[in-house]
Amino acid sequence: MTPKQLEAVVRAGEVDTVIVAFTDMYGRTLGKRFDAEFFLESIDDGTHACNYLLTVDMEMEPVEGYEFANWAGGYGDFHLVPDFDTLRPCGWAPGSAMVLCDVVDDGLHERVPVAPRSMLLTQIEAAADAGFMAMAASELEFFLYRDSYRDAHAKNYTDLESAGWYNEDYHLLQGARVEDYVGAARRVLRDSEVPVENTKGEAAIGQHEINVRYADALSMADRHVVLKHGLKELADRQGVAVTFMAKPHDGQSGNSCHIHFSLWSADGSQNLFAGNNEPSDTFRWFLGGWMQHTLDLLPCYAPTINSYKRYQSQSWAPTKVAWSTDNRTAGFRIVGTGSSLRIECRIPGADCNPYLAYAAALASGLDGIANQIEPPPEFTGDAYTSDDVPTVPTSLGPSLDRFRSSTEARRLLGESFVDHYSHFLAMELQAYEASVTDWERQRYFERI
Repeated sequence: MTPKQLEAVVRAGEVDTVIVAFTDMYGRTLGKRFDAEFFLESIDDGTHACNYLLTVDMEMEPVEGYEFANWAGGYGDFHLVPDFDTLRPCGWAPGSAMVLCDVVDDGLHERVPVAPRSMLLTQIEAAADAGFMAMAASELEFFLYRDSYRDAHAKNYTDLESAGWYNEDYHLLQGARVEDYVGAARRVLRDSEVPVENTKGEAAIGQHEINVRYADALSMADRHVVLKHGLKELADRQGVAVTFMAKPHDGQSGNSCHIHFSLWSADGSQNLFAGNNEPSDTFRWFLGGWMQHTLDLLPCYAPTINSYKRYQSQSWAPTKVAWSTDNRTAGFRIVGTGSSLRIECRIPGADCNPYLAYAAALASGLDGIANQIEPPPEFTGDAYTSDDVPTVPTSLGPSLDRFRSSTEARRLLGESFVDHYSHFLAMELQAYEASVTDWERQRYFERI
């Protein structure tokens, strides 16, 4: 949808609300709902929001210790500048349109460097300077429940009614039973200019995957954000619930977000990963850089306490940083041929912030090309059982320690971002370590 098209549907009375949105460090969509006519009047001005939104915790409490925004600085405003390439109707909310924004410093009139979308834009610009267009796709998985979000909250997120009752991986009968929601999800995303390729049952009870058409990296990250927000609002309207937690249930597979990357010529006409008879040097060095920096930048792919509980042997989630052709036990799976050749990274979970995951991947791969970093030899066999390749950590603490102290992370993503994001992750870890869980009460209440 263009601004002119928006104006036409507003004048026709078909749209009365414009959602102006951006993501915080968690990847949540935040912003304002505008009266559509007022939005058209102020379309060139954007809007303002409190800069504490990049420093709050999950409960929206301001957190001390950030240089970017704090009580001493008075928590002023930053500017939300709409990117009209993202303007779209909201298929899940008739009468509404949505636009995503860049976060801009009010005084400097420059993008706020620690904002997630800014991080990705910086890497996309670096790719363009090197003569590349980055193409990407996200494969998102989610669990569907017949409880509403409000009922799930009242039940403390326990004993929820799954939408299925047996593993439904590719299972069309079980898939048909949830078409009231999943079919609607495909349609509302299509109507929101997010082109869906397909949906399918996944390898757990009530779990599904949704695949969206690949695009340039920024457009795909934006689609990812719109998809998650749209599916949650659709669930709310239907009185059901979906979760993108990486590991909602300890006895089942987790929710992945496999991300696919390839580099194309600047005009988008040629996949530069494809050589004459074998993958190109560009492919090989991009893979080498991505793999070499994975563990240093792991919090960009696995940002929560829960993320790390997904990394279990034979769970379809990878536990090793290895690469292999069409091998689902490896962290990096090479798929496609010719113009479709790409690298699939299976390490991120569905809880990742796509802007940060894509930024980390692109920064790593571009560094691989710049420094001609060779990947390790191709792995064959079952990567879960191998002791010869690096292992993904199974908790946030070690991952955060490595990220915060990494000179490579600071070189690739910048000192200010590493400091900002490290503090964000440390506060999440501190909150978890201070909490008392149901597991502890069930284990110790009587018998200790």
